[in-house]
Parts: sequence; structure tokens; C-alpha cells
Amino acid sequence: MKTLNFIKAAGSIACVAFALNATAQTSSSAPPAASETMGQHIDDGTITTKVKADLLGASNVKSTHIHVKTRHGVVWLTGTVPSSDDKAAAAEVTQNVNGVQSVKNHLKVVAD
Repeated sequence: MKTLNFIKAAGSIACVAFALNATAQTSSSAPPAASETMGQHIDDGTITTKVKADLLGASNVKSTHIHVKTRHGVVWLTGTVPSSDDKAAAAEVTQNVNGVQSVKNHLKVVAD
């Protein structure tokens, strides 16, 4: 019984940590969220999710080290990619997501 309670508690803590990590990804160049409405936050969250999914599904982008942040339809890409082709492809994939107003591509090219 103690093991079951421990597993439940550990699972709950892991879920909370994951949720906090997912919402805490910030970029120093992204504008503050204080002026956004709840609708904008939901829309930006949807755009971020779509961008991440499209980047993961793109065969021409190695996206495991790309971080995505969206504010008012403007998407910031940060992190690293192995080539300038990956950097350009990531921006192109992002720009093609519905709702994206513009892309700020701050990806750094770092050879493997």
C-alpha cells in the first residue's frame, strides 16, 4: 500500500514538474506576458504547440534542440541546430503554421 501511495505521489509530482517546465520556457528577447489576454495566451499556446509538432515532423529539420516561444503570433526560435540549412528550414516550417505572424530566428548553428 505504501508503494502505491509513493508511486501516485511521484506521478503527481512528475506531472506538475512537466506542466511547469512546459509553461516556463522563456526567451530573454520575448516580450513580457503581462499585457496579453487569456484568449491571446491560448492562441499563442496553440501556435507554439503546432510549431513544435511541425518541427518534429519535418524531415529536413533536426529539431531536438529547438525551443519555441510565441507572443501575439510572433514566434521566437532559440536553441541549436547542426547546419544553416536546418536553421533556414526551421524558420520556413514555422512561418507556414497557421496563425504565425512572423518568426524571430535566433537559432545558433553548432556542428555535432
